[in-house]
Amino acid sequence: MDAITDTWDEDLEEPGEELEDDLEPGNGEKYEHFRFVADKGQGLLRVDKFLVLRIEGISRNRIQQAAEADCILVNGLPVKANYRVKPLDVVSVVMDRPKREIEIIPQDIPLNVVYEDNAVIVINKPAGLVVHPGHGNYSGTLLNALAYYFRDDDTFDITDARLGLVHRIDKETSGLLVIAKTPEAKTHLAMQFFHKTTHRQYVALVWGNMEHDEGTVSGYIGRNPKDRLQMTVLPDETNGKWAVTHYQTLKRLGYVSVIACRLETGRTHQIRVHMKSIGHTLFNDSRYGGNEILKGTTFSKYKQFVQNCFAICPRQALHAKTLGFVHPTTGEEMFFDSEIPADMTQLIEKWRTYMSNRNTND
Repeated sequence: MDAITDTWDEDLEEPGEELEDDLEPGNGEKYEHFRFVADKGQGLLRVDKFLVLRIEGISRNRIQQAAEADCILVNGLPVKANYRVKPLDVVSVVMDRPKREIEIIPQDIPLNVVYEDNAVIVINKPAGLVVHPGHGNYSGTLLNALAYYFRDDDTFDITDARLGLVHRIDKETSGLLVIAKTPEAKTHLAMQFFHKTTHRQYVALVWGNMEHDEGTVSGYIGRNPKDRLQMTVLPDETNGKWAVTHYQTLKRLGYVSVIACRLETGRTHQIRVHMKSIGHTLFNDSRYGGNEILKGTTFSKYKQFVQNCFAICPRQALHAKTLGFVHPTTGEEMFFDSEIPADMTQLIEKWRTYMSNRNTND
């Protein structure tokens, strides 16, 4: 996959999992990744069409997003997507990091293997582990760990695009992932994700007292035009993709709630964005403001309590608890359930104890 495709590719497969893609900021310097000089006989042509014809695998929408981010230059100056290329124009695509081929280096990183056979391997990923090498994370990822795990297996090459990941989860989200070990398995699993026949349930702690026992959040998710580091719910499909999240309230703990979310689609930061859009930002989600005290009192003891909670679970409180799919070889219905990790269980218990003591003292 070339650099520009990877930079704005929000899903590994369509649809992919919520993924921590290249939303991290650079240092402000721009690096040239592509450079084209228009022919002397070049007719007037929009720059987005000009580049789509010259960069393999890139969509016009991605080019338009690049232009909005001032990453399309003509004769050294940023242009919008409707700029018309003229003869001998020098058209460049720049990014905030140098062009780099990502080499997957085997690294001895412990893996929690839940299940494995000749076609698939299911991993329970800990919070803090990046799934795929990218900007700022070229080592220490799940793929580096898999490269080491399969170092003596001649049938599995982690650099082979026909193998490996069919969905991803964010760096600070814990939980279950399935990895394909054969091209046939990857194709089969990818089609299941595409047709929304997989079963995935997440557990989260969110700010606020959930009004309803269950519900559905839907809308087009795309990059926030006011903050390129965030995704947001957009009014239409022009710059977003349709997303659907079903939720169920498991526990109400006063100023926070424990919920289960079932994904019908898998968009970048989907649960995080959808829950924020209905006023229930994930607890300690620093990207979306959940690391602030969004509900509760102004008492100093309460503020200290919440700070202690942040310290117990220093990441967004989100766990991919279950994963179900049809085995690509046997046709068997596979279902996996993982325990909620210790940081989240301790966090939930701390809130339960707080509310219990508060009700006792009232």
